[in-house]
Amino acid sequence: MNQSIASQIPKNLLFRYRFPCLATDIAWSADFELDATHRMPCFSILENNAHFGDLRIGWRPEGLLVWAKVTGKKQSAWCRQTQLLESDGLQLWIDTRDTQNIHRASKFCHWFVLTPGGDGAKHEKPVASMLKINRSKDHSPTINRHKVKIASRFDKTGYELRAMIPGATLNGWDTDEHRNLGFYYALVDRELGWQTLAAGPELPIAEDPSLWCTMQLR
Repeated sequence: MNQSIASQIPKNLLFRYRFPCLATDIAWSADFELDATHRMPCFSILENNAHFGDLRIGWRPEGLLVWAKVTGKKQSAWCRQTQLLESDGLQLWIDTRDTQNIHRASKFCHWFVLTPGGDGAKHEKPVASMLKINRSKDHSPTINRHKVKIASRFDKTGYELRAMIPGATLNGWDTDEHRNLGFYYALVDRELGWQTLAAGPELPIAEDPSLWCTMQLR
């Protein structure tokens, strides 16, 4: 391969990442904590991309517990329920079959947007929504049928976000038979940029499952 062409290929496309997601017996509450063993990796640092958040996920048969903390902000978080994709927050993509040889999402693929604010008269209440994936061959039949629990807390330099994504919301969720999940995340911030699991928004990470990584439930 021509060296000039090779140098233009994102480093993260050269690897197929797998990483663990550890089980937890912690139950949902608006102030639950996950320790550092549940921290999700951030391979995008290979491209010297932004890194301003700490994302931790634990699993239970009932679903996924999600904890995120964003720091380093000088401006207040900007969130609007009517403009979720322009809002500060966390986006998650989950494929309960980890099918990474397809370029269009299947009915087992899900896209969640979690924002620390956006609802309420002063936009101070958190929002959890499941969106349809663009170009999907077949949308998940569970889309927005079950409520994602969510809570948030703001401070002077950022915010904490907590959520419980029930297994009933994830079409095909079966922790006995399918322990590998296709997974991707993006912490999106209008001030700080994008912190992604691997490749950034310059690639179609929101709609192409072949770009997602493998999260192994252990």
